[in-house]
Amino acid sequence: MDPDELLPKRPDDPLRLLMTQDLDPLSVAELDARVAALEAEIARVKAKRDGAVAFRSAADSLFRR
Repeated sequence: MDPDELLPKRPDDPLRLLMTQDLDPLSVAELDARVAALEAEIARVKAKRDGAVAFRSAADSLFRR
């Protein structure tokens, strides 16, 4: 899959800006901090997704009676 396919279409989208930012000027410590922040954000998004899936599953089971 082409990485451009993952990017939102709007040029000012925060995800697009994040993924296209030049990393060359960053130090190793700054890159490590960035990785830690992104891993924390991934965990937050996954928790939100898991909650949404559980909510949807509960709603589906309630209305399928």
